[in-house]
Amino acid sequence: MRALMNIREPLPLSADFLAWQDEELSLQREERGVVDVSGEGMLLWQGDITRLHADAIVNAANAQMLGCFSPLHACIDNAIHSAAGLQLREECSQIMRGGLLPTGQAVITHGYNLPARYVIHTVGPIIETTSGIRTLPSRAQQEQLAACYTNCLARASEKGLRSVAFCCISTGVFHFPNELAARIAIDTVSDWLEQHTDTPVRTVIFNVFLDKDLQIYQHLLNKC
Repeated sequence: MRALMNIREPLPLSADFLAWQDEELSLQREERGVVDVSGEGMLLWQGDITRLHADAIVNAANAQMLGCFSPLHACIDNAIHSAAGLQLREECSQIMRGGLLPTGQAVITHGYNLPARYVIHTVGPIIETTSGIRTLPSRAQQEQLAACYTNCLARASEKGLRSVAFCCISTGVFHFPNELAARIAIDTVSDWLEQHTDTPVRTVIFNVFLDKDLQIYQHLLNKC
């Protein structure tokens, strides 16, 4: 089912299909288990971001913003679209209308079958590799990554949301160094919250999947 969902182009969806799909995805959601968010400030959680019952989760999207079309690919874009349902790809298609989302920008959609009410999509910078060796991110790319976080928080604030869960934007297949990405994430979110005391956003979760990212975030957050 998931592999077929991954390769389906954004096309109109029948009511009968949506009823069947939503019932199946609801069962899958309950099997995975829903994790409630508690507490305020900057929090850390390791696990599958599609389980989080936050107001919004952040998707590290591609510029087309239509999700990952590689069947069963392990990227977060694939996981979020697969758990949300095909309505998410259709809504993204309607928003983009064939255009591209600039690096650092963010748009918000419904969450559909996810525990989260909304998904905030952002495109992080891609770090080039030569013979398997990563180049260092430029100052402009570091600023683009910071913009991902500020623009996601702005979209959440505009919607009156209280909790946002961030993935590790631009790490993994986008090759941004993990520790530098984490420093930018924590510093940017901390500065934004200090500068926007009137925001409804009260909880920011840094969601990590890998053990090495957990260790990096634990070390950096303990220093805050």
